[in-house]
Amino acid sequence: MNSDLRSPLNRARGLGSAKSGVHHFWMQRLTAVALIPLVVWFAISLVMLSGADYGMARSWLSSPFVMVLLILTICIGLYHGQLGMQVVIEDYVHNEGVKLALIVAIKFIAVFFGLAAIVASMRIGFGG
Repeated sequence: MNSDLRSPLNRARGLGSAKSGVHHFWMQRLTAVALIPLVVWFAISLVMLSGADYGMARSWLSSPFVMVLLILTICIGLYHGQLGMQVVIEDYVHNEGVKLALIVAIKFIAVFFGLAAIVASMRIGFGG
């Protein structure tokens, strides 16, 4: 008895029954795990910076280590959110055209805000 549930065409293409579902699942879990220490670090940093003026916050952000962690937090958080929204759209939007348009829009929004956050962080940190 063949326990492979893929169709012969998908077997030939190397695709599973849900195409990239396993990769999506693992990326969502990995980003969630990566966000745990990053969000804890960010929350502690915000508490330590409470009451600080702009100069002190800018000095904090100008550290390469802090800037890298902040950009990682933002980018991984946006990617994780985009993955989650994609699952919701795939599960609850039944019109294929609308589904595709929403998934593409969510991806563009995540990239746009990620780039905007990187540019803003670098301008503040480098004093631009």
